[in-house]
Amino acid sequence: MLVGDLSLPAGAWFPWHDHPVHQLVWSARGIAAVTVDDAHWVLPPSRALWVPAGVWHRTGTLGHADLRGIYADPERCPVGWPQPRLVAVRPLLRELLEYLSAEGLAAAPRKRAEAVAFDLLEPLEVTTITVPTPADPRARDAAAVVLADPADARGLAELGRVVGASERTLARAFTRDCRMTFGTWRTQVRLRAALPLLAAGLPMTTVAHRVGYATASAFVAAFRRAVGVPPGAYFSATIDATVSARTAATSRPASARS
Repeated sequence: MLVGDLSLPAGAWFPWHDHPVHQLVWSARGIAAVTVDDAHWVLPPSRALWVPAGVWHRTGTLGHADLRGIYADPERCPVGWPQPRLVAVRPLLRELLEYLSAEGLAAAPRKRAEAVAFDLLEPLEVTTITVPTPADPRARDAAAVVLADPADARGLAELGRVVGASERTLARAFTRDCRMTFGTWRTQVRLRAALPLLAAGLPMTTVAHRVGYATASAFVAAFRRAVGVPPGAYFSATIDATVSARTAATSRPASARS
């Protein structure tokens, strides 16, 4: 395992790239973000993202962040998840990652600490929030309006007048290109827009209003339906113990549990 550190200003993004090794994207301080295809993750210090070797991705920051460059050789790594996985960073794992980033650490204690760190990688059973981009140019223009302001309540008929297309044409385009209705797509946009606000610790009512929900309860219900956990648990260091226990038992590779 190779661990380095990099301090980045708010809004800094690396270009799209991949690595020949596995990467754990984690910010010790501040909020990081990772995009893979249409999926997007927001990562406060209580969360990290496992990015397998060869996966094309983009990493950036939503505020000033101290990123840790954590890389593992696939041939020597006991974890082999083939897809990106959201990981809980509990206090012990956090301390180990900070310990491994220290200069001058001898080979023997490093190897022991790495073994414990790999064993502590706890994937979380949550659904990724994806926001596909429609291929149809008029639907793409309508999507850009919603992306600019997720709280915009206009429907397809009104958006159609803005972009020069009928409601039916736009509805068909979203269903065909995004494999979901416009209503579901807009919900995904709103939930994704809520992630940085939740990570920053804003009150639930404030988050709900900013992304277009009239009440906090409506937002919480939509989030839980789409993601599988309530928004308060998504970034919590004490996420539902049942979810964590089930995930640890079923998702961690056997080599990492031995």
